[in-house]
Amino acid sequence: MLRISTLVLAFFYAGMLMSCNSKEKRQQEHEEINSKLPVITLLEEAEYDFGTVREGDIVEQRFNFRNEGSLPLVISNVTASCGCTTPEWPRDPVSPGKEGSILVKFNTKGKPGSQVKTISVYANTNPPVVELKLKGQVDAAADKDSK
Repeated sequence: MLRISTLVLAFFYAGMLMSCNSKEKRQQEHEEINSKLPVITLLEEAEYDFGTVREGDIVEQRFNFRNEGSLPLVISNVTASCGCTTPEWPRDPVSPGKEGSILVKFNTKGKPGSQVKTISVYANTNPPVVELKLKGQVDAAADKDSK
């Protein structure tokens, strides 16, 4: 009986050691893959303060970036926090070391007051989402009926 218990414990410990080595190997492989993923490096700040504009103006900002990873950067989607903000982005992969840009347009019509618009960039990066922001003040348009 003692011999069977010893064998069971030996197999248990061997299994534990093998699973630890397997887990460490998976972690190492995961880190190696992550180190090769594309990296979006913004060439300016991720937040653009457009100051104060009049209601009805269109605010435009171009966010320039470089792919500093080892693989091509693929931007799969870019979304904005509201329909008044529209992004344009490169549809083709951006090669390692190359630059690209995301153009964001914010239509201030009907949006008086303090504004913060968030733009989410979805790509084959780690983390998979990068956030950009537009912020500023929109002064209400003069009321045409007040005369």
